[in-house]
Amino acid sequence: MKFTELNLDERVMQGIEAAKFTEATSVQEQVFTRSLKGEDVLVQSQTGSGKTAAFLITIFQRYVETGGKTKALVIVPTRELADQIEDDARLLAAGIPEISIASFFGGMGYKKQQSAVDKGVDVFIGTPGRLIDFQSSNKIDFTSLDIVVVDEADRLFDMGFYPDIKKMMRKMRDRTKRQTMLFSATLSSRVTHLAWEFMNHPSAIEITPERVTVQEIKQELYHVSKQDKFRLLLHIIEERNPKNALIFTNTRHKAVEVAKRLQLNGYQSQFLMGDLPQRKRLKIIDSMKDGNLRFLAATDVAARGLHIDDLEMVVNYDIPEDYENYVHRIGRTARAGKSGVSVALACEQFVFGLEAIEKFIGSKIPVNWYDSLEGVIDKSEKVSSGELRYSPASPGTRAPKRGRRERPQRRGAAVLPAERRQEGRKPGAHRPKKSGGKAASQPARPVREEQANRSREIPYEKLQGLSMEERMAIYKKKYGSDLQQGEARPQENPKEPVQEKPSGKKKRRKAGKGLLSWIRRDNRES
Repeated sequence: MKFTELNLDERVMQGIEAAKFTEATSVQEQVFTRSLKGEDVLVQSQTGSGKTAAFLITIFQRYVETGGKTKALVIVPTRELADQIEDDARLLAAGIPEISIASFFGGMGYKKQQSAVDKGVDVFIGTPGRLIDFQSSNKIDFTSLDIVVVDEADRLFDMGFYPDIKKMMRKMRDRTKRQTMLFSATLSSRVTHLAWEFMNHPSAIEITPERVTVQEIKQELYHVSKQDKFRLLLHIIEERNPKNALIFTNTRHKAVEVAKRLQLNGYQSQFLMGDLPQRKRLKIIDSMKDGNLRFLAATDVAARGLHIDDLEMVVNYDIPEDYENYVHRIGRTARAGKSGVSVALACEQFVFGLEAIEKFIGSKIPVNWYDSLEGVIDKSEKVSSGELRYSPASPGTRAPKRGRRERPQRRGAAVLPAERRQEGRKPGAHRPKKSGGKAASQPARPVREEQANRSREIPYEKLQGLSMEERMAIYKKKYGSDLQQGEARPQENPKEPVQEKPSGKKKRRKAGKGLLSWIRRDNRES
Protein backbone atom coordinates (compact mmCIF):
# COMPACT_ATOMS: atom_id res chain seq x y z
CA MET A 1 0.00 0.00 0.00
CA LYS A 2 1.29 3.47 -0.91
CA PHE A 3 1.01 6.29 1.61
CA THR A 4 -0.91 8.33 -0.97
CA GLU A 5 -3.75 5.79 -0.67
CA LEU A 6 -4.27 6.48 3.05
CA ASN A 7 -6.09 9.80 2.60
CA LEU A 8 -3.76 11.55 5.06
CA ASP A 9 -3.70 15.30 5.62
CA GLU A 10 -1.46 17.26 3.25
CA ARG A 11 0.75 18.47 6.11
CA VAL A 12 1.28 14.92 7.35
CA MET A 13 2.19 13.85 3.81
CA GLN A 14 4.88 16.55 3.72
CA GLY A 15 6.67 14.83 6.61
CA ILE A 16 6.31 11.41 4.96
CA GLU A 17 7.85 12.81 1.78
CA ALA A 18 10.65 14.43 3.82
CA ALA A 19 11.42 10.98 5.25
CA LYS A 20 11.38 9.60 1.68
CA PHE A 21 8.69 7.03 2.48
CA THR A 22 6.60 5.83 -0.46
CA GLU A 23 5.10 2.44 0.45
CA ALA A 24 3.88 1.33 3.86
CA THR A 25 5.48 -1.74 5.44
CA SER A 26 3.37 -4.71 6.50
CA VAL A 27 3.08 -3.53 10.11
CA GLN A 28 2.29 0.03 9.05
CA GLU A 29 -0.47 -1.06 6.68
CA GLN A 30 -2.18 -3.22 9.30
CA VAL A 31 -1.82 -0.61 12.05
CA PHE A 32 -3.13 2.29 9.92
CA THR A 33 -6.24 0.29 9.01
CA ARG A 34 -7.24 0.47 12.69
CA SER A 35 -5.28 3.28 14.35
CA LEU A 36 -6.41 6.01 11.95
CA LYS A 37 -9.97 5.18 13.02
CA GLY A 38 -9.02 5.78 16.66
CA GLU A 39 -8.96 2.09 17.62
CA ASP A 40 -6.53 0.53 20.11
CA VAL A 41 -3.92 -1.85 18.67
CA LEU A 42 -1.80 -4.57 20.28
CA VAL A 43 1.05 -5.25 17.88
CA GLN A 44 3.72 -7.94 17.81
CA SER A 45 6.52 -6.44 15.71
CA GLN A 46 10.30 -6.33 15.58
CA THR A 47 12.93 -3.64 15.38
CA GLY A 48 13.23 -2.30 11.85
CA SER A 49 9.66 -3.17 10.83
CA GLY A 50 8.54 0.46 10.59
CA LYS A 51 6.47 0.55 13.79
CA THR A 52 7.88 3.94 14.88
CA ALA A 53 6.50 5.66 11.79
CA ALA A 54 3.22 3.77 12.26
CA PHE A 55 2.40 5.32 15.62
CA LEU A 56 3.97 8.74 14.89
CA ILE A 57 1.96 9.23 11.69
CA THR A 58 -1.20 8.20 13.60
CA ILE A 59 -0.42 10.80 16.28
CA PHE A 60 0.24 13.58 13.74
CA GLN A 61 -2.89 12.82 11.73
CA ARG A 62 -5.00 13.00 14.88
CA TYR A 63 -3.24 16.23 15.92
CA VAL A 64 -4.08 17.89 12.58
CA GLU A 65 -7.69 16.63 12.58
CA THR A 66 -8.34 18.07 16.07
CA GLY A 67 -6.77 21.43 15.27
CA GLY A 68 -3.75 20.90 17.51
CA LYS A 69 -5.74 19.77 20.55
CA THR A 70 -4.22 16.28 20.79
CA LYS A 71 -1.59 15.33 23.36
CA ALA A 72 0.34 12.08 23.10
CA LEU A 73 2.80 10.09 25.21
CA VAL A 74 5.33 7.52 23.94
CA ILE A 75 6.87 5.29 26.65
CA VAL A 76 10.17 3.59 25.78
CA PRO A 77 12.71 1.43 27.69
CA THR A 78 15.92 3.41 27.06
CA ARG A 79 17.17 6.96 26.66
CA GLU A 80 18.80 6.11 23.33
CA LEU A 81 15.49 4.92 21.91
CA ALA A 82 13.74 8.05 23.23
CA ASP A 83 16.33 10.22 21.50
CA GLN A 84 15.97 8.22 18.26
CA ILE A 85 12.16 8.48 18.25
CA GLU A 86 12.38 12.23 18.88
CA ASP A 87 14.61 12.60 15.80
CA ASP A 88 12.17 10.54 13.71
CA ALA A 89 9.24 12.55 15.04
CA ARG A 90 10.79 15.89 14.11
CA LEU A 91 11.45 14.62 10.59
CA LEU A 92 7.91 13.28 10.13
CA ALA A 93 6.47 16.51 11.56
CA ALA A 94 8.20 18.64 8.92
CA GLY A 95 4.82 19.87 7.64
CA ILE A 96 3.51 20.70 11.16
CA PRO A 97 6.01 23.26 12.53
CA GLU A 98 3.74 24.32 15.38
CA ILE A 99 3.71 20.90 17.09
CA SER A 100 5.92 20.65 20.19
CA ILE A 101 7.95 17.46 20.71
CA ALA A 102 10.25 16.72 23.67
CA SER A 103 11.97 13.72 25.25
CA PHE A 104 12.28 12.97 28.97
CA PHE A 105 14.84 10.55 30.43
CA GLY A 106 17.39 10.24 33.20
CA GLY A 107 21.12 10.78 32.99
CA MET A 108 20.68 14.46 32.16
CA GLY A 109 19.65 17.48 34.21
CA TYR A 110 16.03 18.53 34.63
CA LYS A 111 16.56 22.11 33.43
CA LYS A 112 16.17 21.59 29.68
CA GLN A 113 13.28 19.16 30.11
CA GLN A 114 11.56 21.46 32.60
CA SER A 115 11.91 24.34 30.15
CA ALA A 116 10.15 22.28 27.47
CA VAL A 117 7.26 21.52 29.84
CA ASP A 118 6.90 25.20 30.76
CA LYS A 119 6.60 26.13 27.07
CA GLY A 120 4.07 23.36 26.44
CA VAL A 121 4.54 19.88 24.94
CA ASP A 122 2.21 18.08 22.53
CA VAL A 123 4.17 14.83 22.14
CA PHE A 124 6.01 13.48 25.20
CA ILE A 125 8.63 10.76 24.57
CA GLY A 126 10.41 9.25 27.55
CA THR A 127 11.43 6.52 29.94
CA PRO A 128 9.15 5.58 32.86
CA GLY A 129 11.34 6.87 35.70
CA ARG A 130 11.69 10.46 34.50
CA LEU A 131 8.07 10.63 33.31
CA ILE A 132 6.84 9.52 36.74
CA ASP A 133 9.09 12.14 38.38
CA PHE A 134 7.49 14.90 36.32
CA GLN A 135 3.99 13.55 36.92
CA SER A 136 4.57 13.27 40.69
CA SER A 137 5.58 16.93 40.84
CA ASN A 138 2.46 17.88 38.83
CA LYS A 139 4.50 19.05 35.84
CA ILE A 140 2.95 16.53 33.45
CA ASP A 141 -0.78 15.82 33.63
CA PHE A 142 -1.43 12.22 32.55
CA THR A 143 -5.20 12.85 32.46
CA SER A 144 -4.70 15.25 29.52
CA LEU A 145 -3.30 12.53 27.23
CA ASP A 146 -5.36 11.52 24.20
CA ILE A 147 -2.97 8.92 22.75
CA VAL A 148 -0.61 6.62 24.68
CA VAL A 149 2.03 4.44 23.00
CA VAL A 150 3.98 1.74 24.84
CA ASP A 151 6.94 0.85 22.61
CA GLU A 152 9.06 -2.31 23.07
CA ALA A 153 6.81 -3.41 25.92
CA ASP A 154 8.60 -6.73 26.42
CA ARG A 155 11.92 -4.94 26.98
CA LEU A 156 10.29 -2.48 29.36
CA PHE A 157 8.95 -5.37 31.42
CA ASP A 158 12.22 -7.33 31.28
CA MET A 159 13.99 -4.26 32.69
CA GLY A 160 11.60 -4.19 35.64
CA PHE A 161 9.27 -1.39 34.49
CA TYR A 162 6.04 -3.43 34.57
CA PRO A 163 4.84 -1.94 37.91
CA ASP A 164 5.75 1.57 36.69
CA ILE A 165 3.75 1.18 33.48
CA LYS A 166 0.71 0.02 35.45
CA LYS A 167 1.13 2.93 37.84
CA MET A 168 1.22 5.39 34.94
CA MET A 169 -1.82 3.84 33.25
CA ARG A 170 -3.88 4.11 36.44
CA LYS A 171 -3.24 7.85 36.54
CA MET A 172 -4.55 8.38 32.98
CA ARG A 173 -8.12 8.94 31.86
CA ASP A 174 -10.39 5.93 31.33
CA ARG A 175 -9.31 3.55 28.56
CA THR A 176 -12.50 4.32 26.61
CA LYS A 177 -11.56 8.00 26.49
CA ARG A 178 -8.05 7.61 25.06
CA GLN A 179 -6.35 5.64 22.29
CA THR A 180 -3.67 3.17 23.34
CA MET A 181 -1.14 1.48 21.07
CA LEU A 182 1.16 -1.22 22.44
CA PHE A 183 4.11 -2.65 20.49
CA SER A 184 6.10 -5.68 21.62
CA ALA A 185 8.44 -8.27 20.08
CA THR A 186 6.52 -11.00 21.91
CA LEU A 187 2.96 -11.14 23.21
CA SER A 188 3.88 -12.48 26.64
CA SER A 189 1.51 -12.96 29.56
CA ARG A 190 2.43 -9.57 31.05
CA VAL A 191 1.82 -7.82 27.72
CA THR A 192 -1.60 -9.41 27.27
CA HIS A 193 -2.53 -8.79 30.92
CA LEU A 194 -1.71 -5.09 30.45
CA ALA A 195 -3.82 -5.05 27.27
CA TRP A 196 -6.74 -6.68 29.04
CA GLU A 197 -6.63 -4.26 31.98
CA PHE A 198 -5.81 -0.93 30.32
CA MET A 199 -6.77 -1.13 26.62
CA ASN A 200 -10.16 -0.71 24.97
CA HIS A 201 -10.90 -3.85 22.92
CA PRO A 202 -7.54 -3.75 21.10
CA SER A 203 -7.03 -5.32 17.69
CA ALA A 204 -4.25 -7.91 17.88
CA ILE A 205 -1.78 -7.65 15.00
CA GLU A 206 0.97 -10.27 14.71
CA ILE A 207 3.87 -9.71 12.33
CA THR A 208 6.38 -12.44 11.36
CA PRO A 209 8.79 -13.00 14.29
CA GLU A 210 12.31 -11.60 14.06
CA ARG A 211 13.94 -15.03 13.93
CA VAL A 212 12.67 -15.34 10.35
CA THR A 213 13.79 -11.89 9.20
CA VAL A 214 17.45 -12.73 9.91
CA GLN A 215 17.43 -14.74 6.68
CA GLU A 216 17.51 -11.42 4.81
CA ILE A 217 20.92 -10.63 6.34
CA LYS A 218 24.09 -12.15 4.87
CA GLN A 219 25.52 -14.06 7.82
CA GLU A 220 29.09 -15.32 8.10
CA LEU A 221 30.97 -17.24 10.78
CA TYR A 222 34.69 -17.65 11.45
CA HIS A 223 36.17 -20.15 13.90
CA VAL A 224 39.25 -18.54 15.42
CA SER A 225 41.40 -18.83 18.51
CA LYS A 226 40.95 -16.23 21.21
CA GLN A 227 44.50 -14.90 20.76
CA ASP A 228 44.03 -14.42 16.99
CA LYS A 229 40.56 -12.89 17.15
CA PHE A 230 41.57 -9.22 16.96
CA ARG A 231 43.98 -9.82 14.09
CA LEU A 232 41.17 -11.59 12.22
CA LEU A 233 38.99 -8.52 12.81
CA LEU A 234 41.73 -6.35 11.29
CA HIS A 235 41.97 -8.77 8.35
CA ILE A 236 38.21 -8.56 7.72
CA ILE A 237 38.24 -4.76 7.92
CA GLU A 238 41.19 -4.48 5.54
CA GLU A 239 39.71 -6.98 3.09
CA ARG A 240 36.07 -5.79 3.12
CA ASN A 241 36.70 -2.08 3.80
CA PRO A 242 33.18 -1.46 5.23
CA LYS A 243 31.87 2.09 5.33
CA ASN A 244 30.86 1.55 8.96
CA ALA A 245 30.44 -1.28 11.43
CA LEU A 246 28.95 -1.94 14.85
CA ILE A 247 31.07 -4.37 16.89
CA PHE A 248 29.39 -6.23 19.76
CA THR A 249 31.25 -7.61 22.77
CA ASN A 250 30.03 -9.48 25.84
CA THR A 251 31.86 -7.30 28.37
CA ARG A 252 32.40 -3.61 28.95
CA HIS A 253 36.14 -4.08 29.24
CA LYS A 254 36.33 -5.85 25.89
CA ALA A 255 34.34 -3.06 24.18
CA VAL A 256 36.89 -0.52 25.45
CA GLU A 257 39.81 -2.73 24.46
CA VAL A 258 38.57 -3.34 20.91
CA ALA A 259 37.87 0.36 20.33
CA LYS A 260 41.28 1.44 21.62
CA ARG A 261 43.14 -1.22 19.66
CA LEU A 262 41.36 -0.13 16.48
CA GLN A 263 42.41 3.45 17.21
CA LEU A 264 46.03 2.35 17.60
CA ASN A 265 45.78 0.68 14.20
CA GLY A 266 44.63 3.92 12.58
CA TYR A 267 40.84 3.38 12.51
CA GLN A 268 38.19 5.81 13.72
CA SER A 269 36.52 4.05 16.62
CA GLN A 270 34.77 4.63 19.93
CA PHE A 271 33.17 2.47 22.60
CA LEU A 272 29.67 2.62 24.05
CA MET A 273 28.70 1.27 27.45
CA GLY A 274 26.41 2.05 30.36
CA ASP A 275 29.05 3.80 32.50
CA LEU A 276 29.58 6.63 30.02
CA PRO A 277 27.94 9.97 30.90
CA GLN A 278 24.72 10.46 28.95
CA ARG A 279 25.95 13.50 27.05
CA LYS A 280 29.01 11.60 25.85
CA ARG A 281 26.89 8.62 24.82
CA LEU A 282 24.59 10.82 22.75
CA LYS A 283 27.58 12.59 21.20
CA ILE A 284 29.10 9.26 20.12
CA ILE A 285 25.79 7.99 18.73
CA ASP A 286 25.21 11.22 16.79
CA SER A 287 28.73 11.01 15.40
CA MET A 288 28.05 7.46 14.18
CA LYS A 289 24.72 8.45 12.62
CA ASP A 290 26.26 11.47 10.86
CA GLY A 291 28.97 9.33 9.30
CA ASN A 292 31.79 10.95 11.26
CA LEU A 293 32.57 7.75 13.17
CA ARG A 294 33.38 4.54 11.33
CA PHE A 295 33.55 1.85 14.02
CA LEU A 296 31.64 1.56 17.28
CA ALA A 297 32.29 -1.19 19.84
CA ALA A 298 29.38 -1.71 22.21
CA THR A 299 27.73 -4.02 24.71
CA ASP A 300 24.16 -5.27 24.29
CA VAL A 301 22.65 -2.94 26.89
CA ALA A 302 24.39 0.17 25.57
CA ALA A 303 23.34 -0.52 21.98
CA ARG A 304 19.68 -1.25 22.75
CA GLY A 305 17.46 1.01 20.68
CA LEU A 306 20.42 2.18 18.59
CA HIS A 307 19.32 2.90 15.02
CA ILE A 308 21.95 3.79 12.43
CA ASP A 309 20.82 4.28 8.84
CA ASP A 310 22.71 2.30 6.21
CA LEU A 311 24.77 0.33 8.72
CA GLU A 312 26.90 -1.86 6.47
CA MET A 313 28.24 -4.47 8.89
CA VAL A 314 27.62 -5.95 12.32
CA VAL A 315 30.45 -7.90 13.95
CA ASN A 316 29.79 -10.29 16.80
CA TYR A 317 33.31 -10.07 18.21
CA ASP A 318 32.04 -12.28 21.04
CA ILE A 319 29.31 -14.85 20.37
CA PRO A 320 26.46 -13.78 22.70
CA GLU A 321 25.69 -16.15 25.56
CA ASP A 322 21.97 -15.43 25.15
CA TYR A 323 20.82 -16.65 21.73
CA GLU A 324 18.09 -13.99 21.42
CA ASN A 325 20.73 -11.28 21.65
CA TYR A 326 22.28 -12.59 18.43
CA VAL A 327 19.11 -11.78 16.50
CA HIS A 328 18.81 -8.40 18.20
CA ARG A 329 22.44 -7.56 17.36
CA ILE A 330 22.41 -8.43 13.68
CA GLY A 331 19.03 -6.72 13.32
CA ARG A 332 20.90 -3.40 13.55
CA THR A 333 21.78 -3.85 9.86
CA ALA A 334 19.61 -4.60 6.79
CA ARG A 335 16.81 -2.48 8.19
CA ALA A 336 13.70 -1.55 6.20
CA GLY A 337 14.63 -3.83 3.31
CA LYS A 338 18.22 -2.63 2.96
CA SER A 339 21.17 -5.00 2.64
CA GLY A 340 23.71 -5.76 5.36
CA VAL A 341 26.35 -8.23 6.50
CA SER A 342 26.78 -9.96 9.86
CA VAL A 343 30.14 -11.49 10.80
CA ALA A 344 30.55 -13.68 13.91
CA LEU A 345 33.93 -14.61 15.41
CA ALA A 346 33.66 -17.86 17.38
CA CYS A 347 36.57 -18.42 19.76
CA GLU A 348 37.02 -21.26 22.25
CA GLN A 349 35.53 -19.16 25.06
CA PHE A 350 32.14 -18.43 23.49
CA VAL A 351 31.80 -20.99 20.67
CA PHE A 352 29.27 -23.10 22.55
CA GLY A 353 26.65 -20.39 22.29
CA LEU A 354 26.34 -21.26 18.59
CA GLU A 355 24.20 -24.33 19.08
CA ALA A 356 21.37 -22.42 20.76
CA ILE A 357 21.63 -19.57 18.23
CA GLU A 358 21.38 -21.85 15.20
CA LYS A 359 18.50 -23.72 16.77
CA PHE A 360 16.72 -20.43 17.42
CA ILE A 361 17.11 -19.03 13.89
CA GLY A 362 16.40 -22.44 12.32
CA SER A 363 19.52 -22.71 10.16
CA LYS A 364 23.30 -23.12 10.21
CA ILE A 365 25.38 -19.96 9.92
CA PRO A 366 27.66 -20.25 6.83
CA VAL A 367 31.29 -20.79 7.85
CA ASN A 368 34.23 -19.00 6.19
CA TRP A 369 37.87 -20.02 6.58
CA TYR A 370 40.90 -17.76 6.43
CA ASP A 371 44.24 -19.01 5.08
CA SER A 372 46.68 -17.21 7.34
CA LEU A 373 46.98 -14.11 9.51
CA GLU A 374 50.76 -13.89 9.28
CA GLY A 375 50.63 -10.83 7.05
CA VAL A 376 48.27 -8.91 9.34
CA ILE A 377 50.13 -6.27 11.35
CA ASP A 378 48.59 -5.36 14.71
CA LYS A 379 50.13 -2.14 16.04
CA SER A 380 48.40 -2.65 19.39
CA GLU A 381 49.88 -6.09 19.97
CA LYS A 382 52.56 -4.97 22.44
CA VAL A 383 50.47 -2.34 24.24
CA SER A 384 49.98 -3.12 27.94
CA SER A 385 46.54 -4.16 29.15
CA GLY A 386 46.47 -1.15 31.48
CA GLU A 387 46.53 1.24 28.52
CA LEU A 388 43.53 -0.53 27.00
CA ARG A 389 41.26 -0.02 30.00
CA TYR A 390 38.62 2.64 30.45
CA SER A 391 39.79 5.90 32.02
CA PRO A 392 36.83 8.09 33.09
CA ALA A 393 37.05 11.53 31.52
CA SER A 394 35.27 13.24 34.39
CA PRO A 395 35.42 12.85 38.19
CA GLY A 396 32.74 10.68 39.72
CA THR A 397 32.31 8.44 36.67
CA ARG A 398 32.59 4.84 37.75
CA ALA A 399 34.98 2.66 35.76
CA PRO A 400 33.74 -0.85 34.95
CA LYS A 401 35.26 -3.88 36.57
CA ARG A 402 37.54 -5.86 34.33
CA GLY A 403 35.57 -8.33 32.26
CA ARG A 404 32.22 -7.39 33.79
CA ARG A 405 29.29 -8.41 31.63
CA GLU A 406 26.63 -5.87 30.81
CA ARG A 407 23.58 -7.77 29.73
CA PRO A 408 19.84 -7.04 29.78
CA GLN A 409 17.91 -7.95 32.91
CA ARG A 410 15.85 -10.51 31.01
CA ARG A 411 14.06 -13.39 32.57
CA GLY A 412 15.72 -16.67 31.67
CA ALA A 413 18.92 -15.05 30.36
CA ALA A 414 21.84 -17.42 29.97
CA VAL A 415 24.47 -17.42 32.68
CA LEU A 416 28.17 -18.24 32.59
CA PRO A 417 29.29 -21.87 32.49
CA ALA A 418 30.08 -23.30 35.91
CA GLU A 419 33.86 -23.27 35.33
CA ARG A 420 33.94 -19.52 34.69
CA ARG A 421 31.36 -18.59 37.32
CA GLN A 422 33.80 -19.72 39.98
CA GLU A 423 36.53 -17.30 38.84
CA GLY A 424 37.12 -14.50 41.31
CA ARG A 425 34.69 -15.87 43.90
CA LYS A 426 35.89 -15.53 47.46
CA PRO A 427 35.93 -18.66 49.61
CA GLY A 428 32.65 -19.03 51.45
CA ALA A 429 30.92 -16.27 49.52
CA HIS A 430 27.19 -16.58 48.75
CA ARG A 431 26.73 -19.49 51.12
CA PRO A 432 23.34 -19.76 52.80
CA LYS A 433 23.14 -19.84 56.58
CA LYS A 434 22.36 -23.03 58.43
CA SER A 435 18.77 -24.10 58.65
CA GLY A 436 16.70 -22.12 61.11
CA GLY A 437 18.18 -18.74 60.20
CA LYS A 438 17.46 -16.24 57.47
CA ALA A 439 18.79 -16.93 54.01
CA ALA A 440 22.18 -15.33 53.47
CA SER A 441 21.89 -15.14 49.73
CA GLN A 442 19.35 -14.69 46.96
CA PRO A 443 18.13 -17.77 45.06
CA ALA A 444 20.47 -18.69 42.24
CA ARG A 445 19.47 -17.60 38.75
CA PRO A 446 18.17 -20.41 36.54
CA VAL A 447 20.88 -22.15 34.53
CA ARG A 448 20.08 -23.33 31.00
CA GLU A 449 20.46 -27.09 31.26
CA GLU A 450 21.79 -27.61 27.75
CA GLN A 451 24.43 -24.89 28.20
CA ALA A 452 25.55 -26.45 31.48
CA ASN A 453 25.85 -29.78 29.71
CA ARG A 454 27.98 -28.21 26.99
CA SER A 455 30.33 -26.63 29.52
CA ARG A 456 30.73 -29.95 31.31
CA GLU A 457 31.29 -31.76 28.04
CA ILE A 458 34.37 -29.72 27.02
CA PRO A 459 35.55 -27.37 29.79
CA TYR A 460 37.01 -24.02 28.82
CA GLU A 461 40.27 -24.87 30.59
CA LYS A 462 40.69 -27.98 28.44
CA LEU A 463 40.11 -26.02 25.22
CA GLN A 464 42.80 -23.53 26.21
CA GLY A 465 45.37 -26.29 26.26
CA LEU A 466 44.54 -27.58 22.78
CA SER A 467 46.09 -26.48 19.51
CA MET A 468 43.99 -24.67 16.92
CA GLU A 469 43.87 -27.83 14.77
CA GLU A 470 42.58 -29.88 17.71
CA ARG A 471 39.95 -27.27 18.50
CA MET A 472 38.84 -27.18 14.86
CA ALA A 473 38.43 -30.97 14.96
CA ILE A 474 36.18 -30.61 18.02
CA TYR A 475 34.14 -27.85 16.36
CA LYS A 476 33.73 -29.87 13.16
CA LYS A 477 32.63 -32.92 15.10
CA LYS A 478 30.15 -30.88 17.09
CA TYR A 479 28.77 -28.71 14.28
CA GLY A 480 29.04 -31.14 11.38
CA SER A 481 31.64 -32.19 8.83
CA ASP A 482 30.23 -29.91 6.13
CA LEU A 483 31.33 -26.66 7.78
CA GLN A 484 33.78 -25.86 5.01
CA GLN A 485 31.03 -25.79 2.42
CA GLY A 486 30.11 -22.32 3.66
CA GLU A 487 26.42 -22.72 2.90
CA ALA A 488 23.53 -22.29 5.30
CA ARG A 489 21.45 -25.39 5.69
CA PRO A 490 18.28 -25.67 7.76
CA GLN A 491 18.39 -28.04 10.65
CA GLU A 492 16.61 -31.20 9.66
CA ASN A 493 15.47 -32.21 13.11
CA PRO A 494 16.07 -29.35 15.54
CA LYS A 495 16.07 -30.54 19.10
CA GLU A 496 13.00 -29.90 21.13
CA PRO A 497 13.41 -27.66 24.19
CA VAL A 498 14.21 -29.49 27.42
CA GLN A 499 10.94 -30.44 29.07
CA GLU A 500 10.63 -29.03 32.54
CA LYS A 501 8.12 -29.60 35.29
CA PRO A 502 5.12 -27.26 35.19
CA SER A 503 5.65 -24.14 37.25
CA GLY A 504 3.69 -21.12 38.31
CA LYS A 505 5.53 -19.10 35.66
CA LYS A 506 4.33 -21.43 32.91
CA LYS A 507 0.79 -21.35 34.26
CA ARG A 508 0.83 -17.57 34.09
CA ARG A 509 2.20 -17.72 30.54
CA LYS A 510 -0.66 -20.05 29.61
CA ALA A 511 -3.09 -17.60 31.16
CA GLY A 512 -1.52 -14.86 29.03
CA LYS A 513 -2.18 -16.88 25.88
CA GLY A 514 -5.78 -17.23 26.99
CA LEU A 515 -6.05 -13.47 27.29
CA LEU A 516 -4.69 -13.03 23.78
CA SER A 517 -7.27 -15.53 22.51
CA TRP A 518 -9.93 -13.50 24.30
CA ILE A 519 -8.71 -10.32 22.59
CA ARG A 520 -8.82 -11.97 19.17
CA ARG A 521 -12.25 -13.53 19.82
CA ASP A 522 -13.61 -10.24 21.11
CA ASN A 523 -12.38 -8.50 17.94
CA ARG A 524 -14.10 -11.06 15.72
CA GLU A 525 -17.40 -10.75 17.59
CA SER A 526 -17.35 -6.96 17.34
